[in-house]
Amino acid sequence: MTSPTPTNPHTGDPGKTPLGVAAIGYAFMGKAHSNAWRNVDSFFDVPAFEQKVLVGRDPDQVAEAAARYGWAESATDWRSVLERDDIHIVDICAPGWMHAEIAIAALEAGKHVLVEKPLANTLAEAEAMTDAARAARAHGIQSMTGFNYRRVPALALAKELIAEGRLGTIRHVRAAYLQDWLTDPDSPMTWRLNKESAGSGALGDIASHAIDQVLFLLGDSVTEVSGRLHTFVDSRPGPHGPEPVTVDDAAWATLTLASGALASVEVSRMATGRKNSLTMEIYGDKGSLLFDLETLNELGFMDATVPVREQGFRRILVNEPEHPYMAAWWPQGHVIGWEHTFTHQIRDFLTAINTGTPPSPSFEEGLAVQQILAAIEESADAKSAIIQVAGH
Repeated sequence: MTSPTPTNPHTGDPGKTPLGVAAIGYAFMGKAHSNAWRNVDSFFDVPAFEQKVLVGRDPDQVAEAAARYGWAESATDWRSVLERDDIHIVDICAPGWMHAEIAIAALEAGKHVLVEKPLANTLAEAEAMTDAARAARAHGIQSMTGFNYRRVPALALAKELIAEGRLGTIRHVRAAYLQDWLTDPDSPMTWRLNKESAGSGALGDIASHAIDQVLFLLGDSVTEVSGRLHTFVDSRPGPHGPEPVTVDDAAWATLTLASGALASVEVSRMATGRKNSLTMEIYGDKGSLLFDLETLNELGFMDATVPVREQGFRRILVNEPEHPYMAAWWPQGHVIGWEHTFTHQIRDFLTAINTGTPPSPSFEEGLAVQQILAAIEESADAKSAIIQVAGH
């Protein structure tokens, strides 16, 4: 990946109508995406666009969020928004159970679509979304899955180093995504703890990120899995009393890759003391890489080709203009944060639309992750039996 360099961030193409953007969802992800839309053209050279409308169910709350986050107006009916000629891009930040219906309708209406990960709550929904994306692509309509951690400069640099052969043959990977926001058994029930609304728990929420990183960094595919899911607290306080938790709190999986490499994946939302720690350890016969999202500006690199007396992990501070995305930001040594990954994501999506180049990760790539998640669930139901991943 080359380092995107801004030229004149506000020019756009004077011959083109600005792209009208609608975002659906204004809570956690809606806020993160809105921040990216509000800032991307201040730092990157992107086609002209306008933050047209923010959509949500509560009219008062979505109106307040729209005013705060820089949207021109708010709405409560996403279907009517899709009928508007001034809307060209739909950014879906709603819960997973809504992804398929909105995305398919938007694509069929001729809108470019960005949808938060995981692609959908079920494999069938993800397959339907991918079919719709493929049909729309034939008419120049672009679509992308929102795996924002691909846009962490340190992880983008890690991919470059692996692609350059600096690690040699990859033998195994350790991926762990650990959080602790559910450690307290009295934490209240939310939609993320209900299978009907969330699809799965830690598996879909954060294992999807870890698995996508394995695929992204190695440029590989998963052929078979063995997995286990566990729920530590099976009931949470609801507004009218205890409610059952119907998703997993933690998940474990072993992945076999087409290259012959193996990857272990561990995720938990009950790992006391871990706030948002996505760690990646990639081990090859010529070197290794270490990364932790809680120190996202740093990459550990060990070159095993130098003499043994010189070997050891060295810390790369990923802040140089030569590093992916960093030329757009601050002088060397001035770190960026989690929110910048969404700005990079929007930059790449807008660039893809402008050039007519299908962006990555595509819905097909999102579906590949969904197939692995489904196989892990199947394995867990069969007491960790080895399950072949669809397509292999």
